[in-house]
Amino acid sequence: MEKDLSDYRRTYKKGELLLKDTPENPLELFRSWFNEVDQHFPEDETNAMTVATIGKDGFPKSRVVLLKKFTYEGFIFYTNYDSEKGKAILNNPNVCLSFFWHGAERQIIIKGKAEKIAANLSDGYFESRPRGSQLGAIVSNQSSIVESRDVLEAKLKQLELDYEGKEIERPTFWGGFIVKPVSIEFWQGRPNRLHDRILYNLDADFNWVKNRLSP
Repeated sequence: MEKDLSDYRRTYKKGELLLKDTPENPLELFRSWFNEVDQHFPEDETNAMTVATIGKDGFPKSRVVLLKKFTYEGFIFYTNYDSEKGKAILNNPNVCLSFFWHGAERQIIIKGKAEKIAANLSDGYFESRPRGSQLGAIVSNQSSIVESRDVLEAKLKQLELDYEGKEIERPTFWGGFIVKPVSIEFWQGRPNRLHDRILYNLDADFNWVKNRLSP
């Protein structure tokens, strides 16, 4: 099978990103871009992000997860700690997050270190989830081989009976990670492939230093 993609072209012309217009703290620019995309480009799932980790086999692996909270400290998402992703993070906390919002022709790439959030914060988020999602977190032994979907469906039905009328507690193997950034790059598509790229790096004194990169 062969398909030539060399003629695929798209002109980017929806915005610009000038160094003089950027704030000193990249989290402020992230918040501004996130809110703009969320408001003006509803076709994009704004909080969908790619998380890249390094596995014990030495290979990188990327997958899409949902950002659930961002603060000046970092970016929070939730997962099964015993999953391939969870184990990779616990073994090597250096991760990369990326957002691509095609409607706005924007991309953000974040390098940082991930760590577990406090258990009570994971408890609070778990309690806010729909009951079906709570049970789903218990049903799934994430990343492990499963015989069939029927096995999962049967397990879910049994758990629904077991927990009928009862509160569902967060399993200890499920919770949140926060990624504390050390660099954040903002990319704005521009015509003729002369894209705008602004990179923020955290220096030894924990101050953000920003520069324009060549496209």
